[in-house]
Amino acid sequence: MLLVFFIYPHKILIYWYLIVSVVGEFGRIAIEFLRKGSNPKVYEGAARKLEVSSSTIQQAVEGLTYLLTESSKLMVSEIDFQDSVLVLGFPEELNKVLLQLYLDNRKEIRQILSELEPDLPHYHNLEWRLDVQLGSRSLRHQVKPTMTMKLHLKQNDNVNTSVLQTDPATLIHIIQELEQALAEMKTNHCRRIVRNIK
Repeated sequence: MLLVFFIYPHKILIYWYLIVSVVGEFGRIAIEFLRKGSNPKVYEGAARKLEVSSSTIQQAVEGLTYLLTESSKLMVSEIDFQDSVLVLGFPEELNKVLLQLYLDNRKEIRQILSELEPDLPHYHNLEWRLDVQLGSRSLRHQVKPTMTMKLHLKQNDNVNTSVLQTDPATLIHIIQELEQALAEMKTNHCRRIVRNIK
């Protein structure tokens, strides 16, 4: 079971929809917010119609955007989405409207979010070879292992190749440091930081 958790301000901002009953229109504004960024003119127009401040409209749209993006990022199922919204204490009909809004827009939101990600080189392939020098003319009983790796990184449709060479002790140290970094990413402190960055 996967639930989307809301920090306190988002709960208040989304609750504003209960008062307004224009969730569909705000959903459209939230999608435009993701595509093109903040548009003060849209907020001012909605604020005039509803007779509230434009900052209130902006905060409400940001709250709905948070709900939709977090749910889409995690690919929350219908049941999990309903459970996540149920915690907020909205009436049943508002929960149904929010669910329909999520189901109608989750693919588009995921596409928008994938376009916003920076295009960094990523792993494509790794070739490796272990060379062991067993001796030389001057040192007959020498064992000198060397690890040679060919790392292929893909960015767009280009594949870049890097050749790396190291001894096993350094390779073991690199592996330990990477495992330690992965373990630290699972701590509550790092999860909080990553959540705030996204």
